Amino acid sequence: MTALVATLGSGKGSWSYLIKLIKAFEWDRVVLVTNSFGAERFSVENKELSFVIVNDREGLFQLESEIREKLSGILTDETQVAVNFISGEGKLHMAVLSSLLKLGLGIRLVTVKDEKVEEV
Repeated sequence: MTALVATLGSGKGSWSYLIKLIKAFEWDRVVLVTNSFGAERFSVENKELSFVIVNDREGLFQLESEIREKLSGILTDETQVAVNFISGEGKLHMAVLSSLLKLGLGIRLVTVKDEKVEEV
């Protein structure tokens, strides 16, 4: 199995998609990179979630550094992670991708199709 790292934006339109993705597989760990709004309001029944809470108004380099530091404390045993960027905005996506690569993790971009997780 593997860990899922996904971005969680403030717009609720993509939240139902993320719920389906999280429920579609028995992830070892689910890590959502979001702001305080997302962390306070997003949940998935019967699933344990880890949140990396950031101020998404920060600059790209500061955001990346903060995400990398927080992820390094969470993703301690992984060599690769499943990643999804459906929710959130480009700056957050770039910061997460850069953080994962700088941590030396392999990434697999994933989506959910017909209630199953598929690699893109």
